Formats: sequence, C-alpha cells, structure tokens
Amino acid sequence: MTVSHDLAPPILKADALTRRYGRKTALDGLELSLSEPGVLALLGPNGAGKTTFVQTALGLTRPSSGRLSVFGARPGDRAIRTRIGVMMQDTDLAHTLTGRELLELFASYYPDPADLDALIERCALGGFIRQRYGKLSGGQKRRIQFALALVGQPDLLFLDEPTTGLDTEARRALWAIVRDVAASGTLVILTTHYLEEADALADRVVVLKDGRVIADDTADGLRTRMGGAIIECVTALDDDALNALPGLIALSRSGRKLRLQVSNAVPALKALFELDPELSDLGVAQPTLEDAFEALTGQPQTEGA
Repeated sequence: MTVSHDLAPPILKADALTRRYGRKTALDGLELSLSEPGVLALLGPNGAGKTTFVQTALGLTRPSSGRLSVFGARPGDRAIRTRIGVMMQDTDLAHTLTGRELLELFASYYPDPADLDALIERCALGGFIRQRYGKLSGGQKRRIQFALALVGQPDLLFLDEPTTGLDTEARRALWAIVRDVAASGTLVILTTHYLEEADALADRVVVLKDGRVIADDTADGLRTRMGGAIIECVTALDDDALNALPGLIALSRSGRKLRLQVSNAVPALKALFELDPELSDLGVAQPTLEDAFEALTGQPQTEGA
C-alpha cells in the first residue's frame, strides 16, 4: 500500500535541537522541518552550527537535548542509512583502489544501487575511472566522491562544499546533476561558502548563526526582505560626505571603487551627483545573496564556514 505523502513524516525534523561541547553551545534549540524534495542551502558563518547539524543528522554525534528525526527515525538507524547519500568536505578513501572499484564497493552497500556505467558517464568519470584513487588530482577525487554519494540513489543527499577544487566547467556540470537529482524527488542539503552556488541551486535557503535558524526563505525572498539597492562608483567624496547620503545602510571601499548599500537608489544617486558631478564607473544593482547574508549575520561568508 502506498503511503500518502501528506501522512508521511518529514524527511528531516529538528525540535529544540541542542548540542553542547563543554561550555560551547554548537546548536541552541534549533527548529527546522524539511518535508519536500529540492535543494536546501544551509549557510552560516564559522561556528554557526552547520557541521554539527549535519553530523547529528547522520547519527555521528548525539544531541545534548531536543530531538532530530530523519524519515521519522533516529539518525543513524539501519533502516534509513540506505536512503541517504553523503559527500563530506574531508573524505579519506582507499588510495589503492581504482575509482571503479570504489563505486563497486559502495554499490554493494545498497539494495538498489545506480547503474555504474550510467553513473560514470553521467559524472564524466571515464577518463580516470580505472586509475587508483591515490593517484588522482584533487578535483578528480571530488568527482569520484560525488558519484559515490549518488550510487545508492538516495532520497536524502548531503553535499558539504561539493565543488571545492573543481574548475568552472566541472562545477557547472555538477550543478546540472544536482538539479536533476533534486527534480527526481531527492532532498539535497547543500553547505557551501560559494554564495553564487547557493543562489544558483537552492530552492530554499536556511541561515544559521550561533546554533539557531535566523532566516529561512528563498534566495529571492532574502534579497527582497533586505530591499534597497547597491551603488558602485569611483568618487572623490570622503566618508563624512557619504555617510550623509539619504538612506545609506552601509559603505565599503575596494581600492578606488566605492560600494554603497542604500534603501532607495533614486535619492541617493541624486545626492551623489550633486556632491560629485565627476563621479565615474557608476553601477546600480539589486542586493546579492552575499549582501543579504552579510546583513543577516554581520560578517561575510568565508571558505570553511
């Protein structure tokens, strides 16, 4: 008998999830419910709790209090392990096995693994799949690891910094596969410091800070909530003059280039031209996901966050 989707438990649900390490609180009463397939980007600054959350969901660490369930079961339970795929940032695999042998080994763990030849073609591994894993480049190893995460045809897929070490072409190819996997009914939980990656892939963005969810929306929704505009230009005006601009939210400089975040572009631009008719290299744009992230967390997204 087919279970109604409405009656099925959430794919992943956290209730007052707390994890402490001595005096440090990594997760602080975190609440989150994920019931639909798609791509969820889990973002946050260093120490926000992202890694601890993923480790808890995988059953690698236990909560200090609260509850986390995966497919209605306890994380790590044998009944759900074969429904989960994982690609972690730091992965140690047998260096003496070839990529093909690793895929065959991992496929043996699952009741209904993917067709390996099709998976190798899908992930473009043919050029090095017969080489020993220890002889591969960093980018090639990441591509093998990605295929290993897919070999069990998971319903829930964790990707931790999946495109680190990949060139632009390989990164775009991986993005396309992630979109296809999500469209086929898998929930993909993506942690990445590449905010353009989250922007390109995510149907939903959850931002953590100090072990709590501080934002849960689409990327467009986060930008809309932030509002305003970004003005970039080269000007001779000093910071005192710029701080008097109408609707100024934040300003920063990179060399000669000035970057202003304003609540309304029109009055700010009018004031800028009145103060400095000689300003140049003018550009106006909507806030990016990076702008929204910095506004929410008070710090930029950095590698390893």
